[in-house]
Formats: sequence, structure tokens, C-alpha cells
Amino acid sequence: MKTTKILALAGSFLAMGLWTACSAPKEESTEETMEVVEEAPVEESNTVVDIAIGSPDHTTLVAAVQAAGLVETLSGDGPFTVFAPTNAAFEALPAGTVEDLLKPENKEKLTGILTFHVVSGNVMSGDLSDGQVVTTLNGQTATVSIKDGKVMIGDATVVAADLAGTNGVVHVIDKVLLPK
Repeated sequence: MKTTKILALAGSFLAMGLWTACSAPKEESTEETMEVVEEAPVEESNTVVDIAIGSPDHTTLVAAVQAAGLVETLSGDGPFTVFAPTNAAFEALPAGTVEDLLKPENKEKLTGILTFHVVSGNVMSGDLSDGQVVTTLNGQTATVSIKDGKVMIGDATVVAADLAGTNGVVHVIDKVLLPK
């Protein structure tokens, strides 16, 4: 019987010890350990093509650039200055013109028109001057005019200027420029 009392007493102490350990407030660590992983910053692409793709007013231009196979070129290093006609500018062309230009057999003609809207270099609106002649990527020239604070390239008015991208700048224009 003596062993039974010793076991009972030992069990009571054990139970009290467990109860005390479980009910005692725990110390919380005030130190937080956090592993810091440094990653190289990823430069978000915002090419002149991305600017056009992101604009609801340039879906026709984007379709034309894709049909002409110029997406990769205009997404390259550049820098490029793009005079980007709006959807309304394309709609102002004679009926059926855009649909005809988007046909695979007219890819060369479409490419000529689109590259007439691009100048090599990063030309901000403040860099343009009245009477300035710029050479486009298709080899032809276009004349800049500035009247009453309005900048024009050919007969198209710049309606939004200096949309800067990672590889150039976009100036939105209200007409499609047609090469000679």
C-alpha cells in the first residue's frame, strides 16, 4: 500500500506541474525574425507599342501595327517618336480603306504608311519648331508647323503630346498621315 500512496502522491505532483505549465502565461517574443530576400528590380515595359495597346483610342493603330509586322521593331531599343493617329482618324479615311490596308497582300503599303508616322529619336513636343522638317522611318519627310500654340505634323494636329515610354515618345494626332 505504501507504493500506491507514493504513486498517487507522485501523480498529484505531476498533474499540478502540468496544470501550472499549461495555465501559466507564456512569454511572447518581442523579436520577430524575418528573412529578407532582395530581388533585382524588374523594369516594367512601357514601350511606344505598349502605350498604344493601353489606349482605347488606338485599337485600329495597334491592329495595323500587328498586321504590318512592326510590333517587334517598335518594341525594340529605339528611341522612336511616334505620331499616333486615333481610331477616329482612321475612321475619317474613305470607307473600306482600313479594311483594305489590313489585308496581307497590302502589307508593304501599310508598312509604308505606318513608318511615315515614326521618326528616329526621342523628340519631345518642346523640341519641335515651326517649319522643321523631319525624316520619317520610311525615308520621306514631313513638315512641322506651330500655329497659335498648336503643333501640327503635315495636316494632322497633335492632340496629346509627350507620352513618354521606355523606348521613345508618342504624340497623338487627329489624322492619318499619308506618304507621297
